[in-house]
Amino acid sequence: MALFNVRIYGLLFDEQNRLLVSDEFIRGHYFTKLPGGGLEIGEGTRDCLKREFKEETGLEVSVGKHIYTTDFFQISAFNNVDQIISIYYEVLANDLSGLITKQNPFEFEQHQIADTTKCAEVFRWIEWNDLYADSMSLPIDKVVIDLLKRNS
Repeated sequence: MALFNVRIYGLLFDEQNRLLVSDEFIRGHYFTKLPGGGLEIGEGTRDCLKREFKEETGLEVSVGKHIYTTDFFQISAFNNVDQIISIYYEVLANDLSGLITKQNPFEFEQHQIADTTKCAEVFRWIEWNDLYADSMSLPIDKVVIDLLKRNS
């Protein structure tokens, strides 16, 4: 049975106008995406994003303005059944001091990617001038980056 999979993502910029991205190793594949995740039953979109940021980054965030909601058909990258609906918000964090980031894409420790059935995640900043749709792996993230760049 086909399902809707609702995903909530955040765009967090630092003082140097760099965007936080998540480099992930999922089922043996590498993805660069925006931080966020799946909406749970009984949860609002903004609460979901706060929870996801806390779980993934350890950051307490506030959710700002709505940036984009998927307006085209997109099948899931991880199965050929679910239709993805993604909602993107601006995210603000008062304190980034506890956030651990890497300098290079997919800078995993070997133990993080040794088991291809597991998932791993590291974060890094992308400079605004180095940010392009092709910086992202997932189709909807690419649309959002194009939108940001066009509207800047």
